[in-house]
Amino acid sequence: MSKAPDVVVNLPSRSHKPIQLRFNPDWVTRPVFGTVLAAVTLSAILAGTYSFTAFAAVTGIAALREWHRIVETGGFAREFWISSATLFVALAAIASRLDLVVSWLLMFAGTVVVLLSAAMRNARAVWHAFGLIYIGIPALLLVYLRASVPHAAWVLIWFFLVIWATDTGALIVGNLVGGPKLTPTLSPNKTWSGAIGGVLAASIAASLSVAFFRGDVRLAIIVAAALSIVAHAGDLFESWVKRRFHIKDSGGLIPGHGGVLDRLDSTLAASTAMAAVVCFSGIAPTFGAHL
Repeated sequence: MSKAPDVVVNLPSRSHKPIQLRFNPDWVTRPVFGTVLAAVTLSAILAGTYSFTAFAAVTGIAALREWHRIVETGGFAREFWISSATLFVALAAIASRLDLVVSWLLMFAGTVVVLLSAAMRNARAVWHAFGLIYIGIPALLLVYLRASVPHAAWVLIWFFLVIWATDTGALIVGNLVGGPKLTPTLSPNKTWSGAIGGVLAASIAASLSVAFFRGDVRLAIIVAAALSIVAHAGDLFESWVKRRFHIKDSGGLIPGHGGVLDRLDSTLAASTAMAAVVCFSGIAPTFGAHL
């Protein structure tokens, strides 16, 4: 669920003053950089497993940098190097077609090392260690899907379309409709209308893409709606973390979006749910589409 830009409107008073609308640069930077990021993501997916693994590694390491800076309250934490090395090696293991167990063992070992390293200097050890789990596991699962699932490129593109539709639908509907706040204590800009709009947009995007390839539209809508709800939950979780550490954005790397974590919060949660659908639900991730 994306963050709605701030719009300030001065309604006319009884003296009939004209409406004043304050321009927000996010109206330009957000769609422009969002389109660029989407193009890079799609290119990495279509280029193959190794390209997508490299993309996931770079993105994941950038997110880890922000996480450790948040936990360290703005300072540099040496645990970042441990987390980054662990993520890189674990992703490379999956891309090289090694057993997935190897990657999980690497992730577990790295998490323990991060925990001990931070504990030695009494620096929020659990929070530092959790960052590797929070960011690393979704990255591993997405690379695993790209390397192992039939028609993996189509499956991942469909997944990202659902997430992007959720973010866009929540942003547009939330701005146009407004209404009661979803969780005012966590994120005062999020509304129930935006959350519902995000789920509806995800369902529409999922159904159209599957219908085009003559797949099971009803099943695609059900899965997309569930993924969208999980994506909203992921967004709220990151909002809670930022509240916990008294920051507004995780960083400023992406104009109009904030930090990498601000852009990935929905994806991190939903990718785990997508992997569960593929691996445990028995549902074909192509939904019977003729590919």
